[in-house]
Amino acid sequence: GFGGVTFASEELREEDEEANRGAIQIPDPFLKNVLFKANEALFKLTREEGITIGFKDLGGGGFTCASSEMGASAGYGMDLDLDHLHKASEDLPPEVVACAETQERFMLICPPELTPRALKIYNEDWDLPNVYEGARASVVGKVTTNGRYITRYKGEVTCDVSIEHLTRGIRYSREERPRKISLTEPDIVAPEDLTELLLKVLASPNVSSREHIYRYYDTEVQGNSVIRPGEADAGLIAPVRGEKFGIALSVDSNPFYGRISPYWAGATAVAEAMRNVAAIGAYPATLTDCLNFGNPEKPEAFWEFRECVRGLADAAKALWLKGYEDTPVPIVSGNVSFYNESPEGTVDPSPIIACVGLIDDVRNAVTMNLKKAGNAIYLVGPRFDELGGSEYYRTAYGVTGANAPKVRFDLERSMIYATIDSIAEKLVVSAHDISNGGLGATAAEMALVGKGDLGMELALDSASTEDLSADRLIFSESSGFLLECEGGAEVELEKLLKGYCLAIMKLGKVTGSPEIVMTHQGKKVVQMDLETAKKAWTGGLVEAMR
Repeated sequence: GFGGVTFASEELREEDEEANRGAIQIPDPFLKNVLFKANEALFKLTREEGITIGFKDLGGGGFTCASSEMGASAGYGMDLDLDHLHKASEDLPPEVVACAETQERFMLICPPELTPRALKIYNEDWDLPNVYEGARASVVGKVTTNGRYITRYKGEVTCDVSIEHLTRGIRYSREERPRKISLTEPDIVAPEDLTELLLKVLASPNVSSREHIYRYYDTEVQGNSVIRPGEADAGLIAPVRGEKFGIALSVDSNPFYGRISPYWAGATAVAEAMRNVAAIGAYPATLTDCLNFGNPEKPEAFWEFRECVRGLADAAKALWLKGYEDTPVPIVSGNVSFYNESPEGTVDPSPIIACVGLIDDVRNAVTMNLKKAGNAIYLVGPRFDELGGSEYYRTAYGVTGANAPKVRFDLERSMIYATIDSIAEKLVVSAHDISNGGLGATAAEMALVGKGDLGMELALDSASTEDLSADRLIFSESSGFLLECEGGAEVELEKLLKGYCLAIMKLGKVTGSPEIVMTHQGKKVVQMDLETAKKAWTGGLVEAMR
């Protein structure tokens, strides 16, 4: 577990594979669970007695990073004895002891009078030494007022520097240069019948069902799952027994957009993560990011990084926290991995965004599967000529294109919060966001995740204010939602959408026939039976992983 963070930002070379294995931290879920329980016991004690403590987990940079940050944040120094740190081997050099990123470790700063009771909680009450070899809580040093960061090992001072020297940021103006992007839109003439192309998109690795992966994981371990993998755009748990509130989570990224525009790749990742949380009825509360780029010493790669971060920030600022106008959705954490290159080239700019959402009552959450024949299907968000980076372009024609989806911030915000409100007011019984694969994939997935006995009839003529061909209406990855509304709620739903200045686009209805039918300008452009669609959708990832 030494050097994991720096390894994440090094150029990858095949000949270094064996040497890099030591950078990987080995987790232990059982030890982690016991530690969390012990932490809860400590927190309960400090709350009851009104004792203020400092507490931090050990991540990148290990003990050195955590201890220096905790001291510097309060304006203090640290005097630390590395001999008291728990080690797998006594012959480890001091830099490894100080900076190893071994998992399941925390650092506590507390008043001396709390120390014996804190040690008892970890070492006796929760018996860490018998849970895992070498695990325990120990006193490893003290806080000082001299502003120095001092470590000792085997009787020698191994570090003595100003603590601010370790922790204060530096300003460095790195050269950047816009990458030359020579991508263009393909000149294609799609067939009149788009059924086979939709099946191709459903079978693509990026759209096909993830059941082949998540079915190996137990989603009922703690008994708090409300919406499980594959049932909706986000997962949902009820974390506190007896309470109604829930926590939703979604994770999203599309590196193919980054190939065209790093800025819009960042913005669309934020928007999609928020839409996925909204599609179950939760409101986005916070974001975190994982940013993956090439060598920042190359001006073009650094420009990609800057543009992507600008897109993330603009989206978080413009989409707001629900109920707090002009208050950005906070990005509370994240990490950056640079130097993702090999002799064959660099990765596409790849921002990965996770969104955590909250819902007041998990009983009001909705899933994506169709509920009842005769219900109306509404489109929220018009289709635009935005197929750049789309599954359709890649799977059908092997091209990237140039028109990546853009986030129209005012429209996006209205779509997200109108969807949340429509679910809260019980006007919508199922919802699914539009992203990879476009409207066509979204409609198919809503039919496929259920029993497979309900289909859809959709007329696409009102799906855009632009004069778009049928294939662009079906496969454009412009953002939006499909909503299923019961007959008695249509008037109220349309009133709500108008209140958010959204166009009313009632595309069709749920049918009792197991097929997806789409028409455009009076012609049938898709007629896809669900049995065939299911084979494509459930088999695509399996084939890709063979």
